[in-house]
Amino acid sequence: MSFDLVLFGGTGDLAWRKLMPALFQAWRHGKLPAGGRILAVARDERSDVEYRQYIREKFTGVDEAKQPSDDEFSRFAELLHYRRMDLSRAEHYAGLKQWIDARNADTVVVFLATSPHLFMPVCEQLGLAGINGQKVRLVLEKPLGHDLASAREINRVVSTHFREDQALRIDHYLGKPAVQNLMALRFGNALFEPLWRRESIASIQITIAESIGVGTRGDFYDKTGALRDMVQNHALQLLTMIAMEPPSTGDADAIRDEKLKVLRSLKPFTPESVARDVVRGQYKAGAVGGQAVPGYLDEAKVPAGSHCETFVALRTEVQNWRWAGVPFYLRTGKRLAARDAQIVVSFREVPHPIFPGTRRANKLVIKLQPEDGLELHLLAAKSGAGNEALWPVSLDLDFDKAFSTERVGGYERLLLDAIAGRLNLFVRSDEQEQAWRWVEPVLHAWAADGIAPRPYMAGSWGPAAASALVARDGCVWAEEQ
Repeated sequence: MSFDLVLFGGTGDLAWRKLMPALFQAWRHGKLPAGGRILAVARDERSDVEYRQYIREKFTGVDEAKQPSDDEFSRFAELLHYRRMDLSRAEHYAGLKQWIDARNADTVVVFLATSPHLFMPVCEQLGLAGINGQKVRLVLEKPLGHDLASAREINRVVSTHFREDQALRIDHYLGKPAVQNLMALRFGNALFEPLWRRESIASIQITIAESIGVGTRGDFYDKTGALRDMVQNHALQLLTMIAMEPPSTGDADAIRDEKLKVLRSLKPFTPESVARDVVRGQYKAGAVGGQAVPGYLDEAKVPAGSHCETFVALRTEVQNWRWAGVPFYLRTGKRLAARDAQIVVSFREVPHPIFPGTRRANKLVIKLQPEDGLELHLLAAKSGAGNEALWPVSLDLDFDKAFSTERVGGYERLLLDAIAGRLNLFVRSDEQEQAWRWVEPVLHAWAADGIAPRPYMAGSWGPAAASALVARDGCVWAEEQ
């Protein structure tokens, strides 16, 4: 299958840091379809040779195992082309269409790795130029809007020129192998389904923790914050995959229909519940990995006195028959103690204990990063202990060790899916809008109260109020157990 991948923003941070390494890995693994071309579009004047050299230099910053040899890169670079475009000029889109039509590839993927404010004008120009035919797919990178109204406006413009099945809203978290295994865990095995409900599960925690700060992205991050950057998309997508009902088929829309039902079932926020069930924080100077790091307000390009949150912890519920009354805790933040993403499913204790000692409940830990695997925590009798007390033991499955082949990265998987037209791991417009509808009352409440986020020391697990949030239900965060 021949394809053309047109990458708007081809010299930007996302292109060289994530997309080009992912495309190279797909090529190295033999998964990139033969007969492909990758066209980078940007405003600078460059030749194909100069662009290839630019990307070659950027590859020096990639993990060593993923760096190409000179021979590998020279062969991969044959796919790379460059085109200068002024995104406001219609004649440049007409020239792009001629470039695409000259070869008439089977599939054309247009990836917008640009600033989000360019999404609407670029989509309009693509439509007017006729770069929206049956074989064209449009990939939109987050953030898609900053609130419900802006997300709706982007979707309105996109839907004017592209069908819904042509518009692929990418959430790179959904491409991670561990996230894909959520579906396999739930719907490919009979073991957990009878227990996957309120009668057996006491609580569910979803944590996406980062040890890094905002770096040089202070001006961007300050307009975004942790709620928009991580909760509205990544964390909510994980929640839907944990809480959704079994779809009738593996078809993309069957899966996304069930995810949408979960989003519509989330307990809505009020100003009172935001004050009670949401904790926001902002990191101050501390140490991470033994290295002193500055506080958020001392980072480059961060405005003085900013109230932008770098940490969010919240409690919610899925109001349906399966999950009624089960607390779901979502937590994310920067400059935390470790880079860690996991889902902890805590089961209820036995109804009548007959063994003395610990009453620790069973739990399932789904590890997303940096490791990728499962831990099942049980209780067992310790040989030679001389009493009938139970001791905690765990079954640990490391997917990287279980599978001998190198596992496909998130962007690699999603780029290949975009080329092949597999939509399962892309977000539909109604999902995206419903997620915004749910988080927007939190944004409004914060804007109205004018209270600064709670400070927390870099290298910690966030404000103490986050621990108090779960303690109200008799729970603790995973690292405190």
